[in-house]
Amino acid sequence: MQNRHAHIVGWGADLDRTKRPAYPMERTPPRLGPLRWTDPPEPQRRGVEILLSNERPKITPVFGTTCPPRGLSGTIRRRAFGFSENDLRHWLMLLLADRVDVGEGLIEDLASGQLPRVYSEMGGAAELRHNPMGAAKKVLACTALLGLAYLALRPRRR
Repeated sequence: MQNRHAHIVGWGADLDRTKRPAYPMERTPPRLGPLRWTDPPEPQRRGVEILLSNERPKITPVFGTTCPPRGLSGTIRRRAFGFSENDLRHWLMLLLADRVDVGEGLIEDLASGQLPRVYSEMGGAAELRHNPMGAAKKVLACTALLGLAYLALRPRRR
């Protein structure tokens, strides 16, 4: 019966190990054992506040310092790190903090006299190039919303 199916790739994979063609390559690699530093690297310097998970209270060897927690978004992030990482509140609060941070950035731009480039920062040119129908729908929706806002807020004649 084996000869009848010999043309099938992989036939006989459950044969005796010594009769398999790949048998010499099927060796368990030697275990590395616990890794130990002979000279541990210099720890990364902390120049800003680093938020730590309550599940891993020790700081990781490498961490980001480009966006330290600040303002209202930083307060939300600090509160989020009070919850466990398997708690939905932790992740929802971090998402909220990201959205608040975007708003704070827009306010900072306006306060410093710069007009925010919302269209280009949100990938408007790429969407216009790769998804022109989607861009047209967004323009129509924004125009309709602005028109409704104008109609609702304009002064009424008596």
